[in-house]
Amino acid sequence: METQPETKPQKPFSPLAFRYFLLLFLVSFLLLGRLLWPFFSILILSFLLAGLFQPVFRVFHERLKFSGQFSSLVTCILIIIVVFVPLMIFVIALSKEVLGIYPLIKGKNLALMMQQLLEENQSVVRIKDIFAGFGIELHPERISAVLSEFGKVAGLFLYNQASAWAANIMNFVISFLMMVIVIFFLLIDQERFISYILDLSPLPDQQERQLFRKFEEIAKAVLVGNGLCGLLQGFLGGAAFMFFGISSPILWGGVMAILAFLPIFGIGLVLVPAAIILFLKGSVGVGIFMLIFYVTLSFSVEYLLKPWMVGERVKMHTLLVFLSILGGLSVYGVLGIIYGPLIVTAFLSLADIYRNNYSEYVRKTTC
Repeated sequence: METQPETKPQKPFSPLAFRYFLLLFLVSFLLLGRLLWPFFSILILSFLLAGLFQPVFRVFHERLKFSGQFSSLVTCILIIIVVFVPLMIFVIALSKEVLGIYPLIKGKNLALMMQQLLEENQSVVRIKDIFAGFGIELHPERISAVLSEFGKVAGLFLYNQASAWAANIMNFVISFLMMVIVIFFLLIDQERFISYILDLSPLPDQQERQLFRKFEEIAKAVLVGNGLCGLLQGFLGGAAFMFFGISSPILWGGVMAILAFLPIFGIGLVLVPAAIILFLKGSVGVGIFMLIFYVTLSFSVEYLLKPWMVGERVKMHTLLVFLSILGGLSVYGVLGIIYGPLIVTAFLSLADIYRNNYSEYVRKTTC
């Protein structure tokens, strides 16, 4: 007769064992975070793009009845065609223009150019004479020094960001291919992954769903609303620069696409100075067109197209959006235009959960 192996009796619940388990779990979590940290940007962008292209995946999988693997493969191919190929062409073209603009913003050429424009422009000379009649002296060299210093700081920042993209084309290609691999599996198992994360969380299901819903909404606002509208404004702005023969249209179009994320100012940070420089050069008609073009494009996108694409579901104060994007750019670089709003959204969502569910409990326990 076979003897059954003896089974040890299950130990009763012990607070000490639970603390030991939490310690092990925390250590393993920190080690996992350390392991995945080099791929943090890839994972975040993959998750956002997977959520954005999830409807396309469902069309192939649910309506056309393709298998999950084949549907995900076709969706990833579309992502490569729609996102990667145009972005690669842009980065290659950008690398050529960046090399041409560096001597202008690094040396004294910018200050000399601004001083020459101010001193030779007849309108500036007349304004200078008018002020001189009231006993006020204008010094074009001082104005040009201030403007050139501002342009140098802004130009060097843009140059560093653009050159980082251009100099690391191979890293960019490898990162994007890794992103596509992550997206392939996320499209298949995204629901299972989200359910697994929610099961690990001790928060009530309603609060967990609220956090995920906020992240989905802000992701749509950033990628679909701000992203597509920014690309549209950058493309049209660069096309206008190319049409009128203004130098580095691809670079400035890319800059306008990034600045379009900023509320209040947006592409005006490029188009308004460009119009002023055109005025100083004597191209008054082109300068007026640039101002009209800026007002028309900005108004139509910000007040017509973007509300239609995003809707009224995402509520965030304009000042918070402005600070989150500027802070994100300073901390995380170009990707900060995505990370900044996501971080602010996480804080605001957790603050709402605290106010609605835990603030009264904290007040009672601390009193």
